Amino acid sequence: MQKPLLLLLLFLSASLHAQIKGRVTDSKGEPLPFVNIFVQDSYLGTTSNELGDYVLELPEAGTYTLVFQYLGFEVKTQQLEYKGKLQELNMSLQATSLSLDEVIIDASEDPAYRIIRQAIANRKKNSQRIAAFTADFYSKGLWKVTEAPERIMGEDIGDFGGALDSTRTGIIYLSETISEIAYQQPDDFKERIIASKVSGNDNGFSFNSAGDANFSFYNNTIDINAQLVSPIANNALEYYRYKLEGVFYENDKLINKILVTPKRSQDRVWEGYVYIVEDDWEFYGIDLSTSGTSLQIPFVKELVFKQNFTFDKENRFWVKISQTIDFSFGLFGLNGDGRFTAVYSDYDFSPGFTKQSFTNEVLTFVDNANEKDSLYWNQVRPVPLTPEEISDYIRKDSIQTLRKSKTYLDSIDAGNNRPSLLAPLTGYTYRNSYERWNISYDGPSVQFNTIQGYVPEVGLRFFKGFDENYTKWLSFNSRFNYGIDEDRFRFDAGLTYRFNAKNRARLSVNGGVTVAQFNRREPISPFVNTISSLAFERNYLKAYELRSGAINYGQEVVNGLFLTSRLAYEERVPLFNTSDQVWFRNSGVSYTSNNPLDPTDFENAAIDKHNIVKAGLSAFITIGQKYMSYPDFKFNVGGDNRFPRIQLNYEGGFAASNDNYNFHQFSAGLYQSFKIGNKGRFRYNLKGGTFVNGEGISFVDFQHFNGNQTRVNDGGVYTNVFNNLPYYALSTNDSYMEFHAEHHFNGWLLGKIPGLNQLNFNLVLGGHVLSTVGNKPYYEYSVGLDNIGWGKYRLLRIDYVRSSLNGVNDGIFVFGLKFLDFLD
Repeated sequence: MQKPLLLLLLFLSASLHAQIKGRVTDSKGEPLPFVNIFVQDSYLGTTSNELGDYVLELPEAGTYTLVFQYLGFEVKTQQLEYKGKLQELNMSLQATSLSLDEVIIDASEDPAYRIIRQAIANRKKNSQRIAAFTADFYSKGLWKVTEAPERIMGEDIGDFGGALDSTRTGIIYLSETISEIAYQQPDDFKERIIASKVSGNDNGFSFNSAGDANFSFYNNTIDINAQLVSPIANNALEYYRYKLEGVFYENDKLINKILVTPKRSQDRVWEGYVYIVEDDWEFYGIDLSTSGTSLQIPFVKELVFKQNFTFDKENRFWVKISQTIDFSFGLFGLNGDGRFTAVYSDYDFSPGFTKQSFTNEVLTFVDNANEKDSLYWNQVRPVPLTPEEISDYIRKDSIQTLRKSKTYLDSIDAGNNRPSLLAPLTGYTYRNSYERWNISYDGPSVQFNTIQGYVPEVGLRFFKGFDENYTKWLSFNSRFNYGIDEDRFRFDAGLTYRFNAKNRARLSVNGGVTVAQFNRREPISPFVNTISSLAFERNYLKAYELRSGAINYGQEVVNGLFLTSRLAYEERVPLFNTSDQVWFRNSGVSYTSNNPLDPTDFENAAIDKHNIVKAGLSAFITIGQKYMSYPDFKFNVGGDNRFPRIQLNYEGGFAASNDNYNFHQFSAGLYQSFKIGNKGRFRYNLKGGTFVNGEGISFVDFQHFNGNQTRVNDGGVYTNVFNNLPYYALSTNDSYMEFHAEHHFNGWLLGKIPGLNQLNFNLVLGGHVLSTVGNKPYYEYSVGLDNIGWGKYRLLRIDYVRSSLNGVNDGIFVFGLKFLDFLD
């Protein structure tokens, strides 16, 4: 009885503040969702919800003309004598009567092409007509699960914090914001969130933002993971067919309804309808959809965009007043859908901005933005909640206190903390959720290398959070392993403390005894080396024993500048092979020594035993970095795309047991990634450095480069690896330079080839150069296919790599296995 009463009270509260309420339906009485209802010649308005219900608060008693606008239906105006108290106004809209009587038909092509060409010719001008504005903005984000398995890949997925009911369905995310936004061409933007509401979390701050909802079909492409071609892009005629389905009038404006159909469904394209105003050649409305294939997001089934515009008589242009993005998804039996709703109101197109109006801070929250009560939301919310949404707020708010209570959390922990019979093999975690800490035992894993033989390893971890959002935390991790053939036990551990989530200040100490690869970046993973060694008798991993203690500190000093520092004591001990075990003997192939300088030398090591103190300092610079300021954390959203990210490094060796091992190394790097319209993404990585007093240093401290001799990679971005370079062939203690470039076409070329475009593969081209003193430059070129697989499961990339090392040319195929990261 309590829940229906609460629902009724909320409805009554909304109605009392709404002043004008009603339902919008079609001629058959079916509700119409997301109808725009506004006062004529103003930006005072609202939008109906999924059930066609709307509420509208008027400032004072008087005569008003309300406009009801919905794509595909005739615009209807209704004069209203508002008496200053609650009134009901239901409205029925008629489907638009489309006509072609006024259209001049040309037998050579559909009349839609004339309209589209005009829209293309005026695209840039129309996109620039709104030079600046401020506005009020409302958003609502909703994610629903319509089907959920108990487990995915053997892991229990739970009930999403109580979001799923007994049928394994429910709303997993519901959030609203009210904000003030400001824009100035070409790309200045800021948002100030006045109110934020998250279902089930009265201390939560919404991740909805106006910046993320800022999509314009006046741009050549719309960036949603991939660059989708606008129906009025400069090159749109290469991608779409058009058909004029009819015209209608709104006031004295002729509106053209045009069907948009992609020529090739595998391209990065839309389909649906655009509504274009005759003579103005601006958008009246957008009703377009696309697929997960076009988006390059396999788990998305469909995404539907709707935008509505109204005519501003004073400025003589069309302005967006609402937008909805509907989507459906499915993966591993988890299916659902969702919607993001945006409503724009109270525009000011003469805001009088100054140079100080915009900074790199693009989003802020006012104090107590998350503390607004239901009365406030019922007054300001332009889109009424549906009964399902009201029920979700009530249910999650009512169980929120319970789910945060010690009694409840202890009871949940009691069930989860009960170890299974397989826990010694699969691992175990003990949680104290109320105190925000857990301790975990990682089940044993086994790897193999010729230095230690088989190496069983276990781990022990501890984590403690100090606030509800885990912005401040402490973690401890440790590893214990034993080399069976080597008959040697080793242990290392680390402790990390994060001070806050604003400048991400972090202090860590670590130490112990480990088997460390000469290249600290570990170009060959333990898992890949295990398979390569035991199955193919190729032991590429080369390592030494590291006995060390280190302290590290890092933080963002100012926006766009992150500094890290390190001070360590290291003792390095040479190691030799102790095992020659294999699964299969390979004729003509045998294990090499652990000496990367001479793999045939089993008697001498690449280093002698020594110790050294090492210091390092790195600066990471992002020019023009934009960021969002949440009350307890800062979220960086990227820098100015015109400039690369910069990295500056210093590393020095001091107080070595052999004075020849002391050195200084200075290095720098540039990295940039940007999209080239709908033609894909280009990345490059340029790095270089030099040594001072590096002539006699230990091989450990050489500059090593990420090579690859296994013909296997993780299938990710290859701008930090040479896929056919022996691991230590060009290691240097002198000056060096390396350059990597890769262009991922994201279906732009292959999507145009009949037959191939059905496979949804992506072409990738790459080039790599390495220059070191005393050697000819190393070159590597590659051509590959990415996104290989079937349906939603595309875990393979294949590249043909052609290389030249000291005049010796070679060509190989490299297989990118994207699941490798899960196995290491």
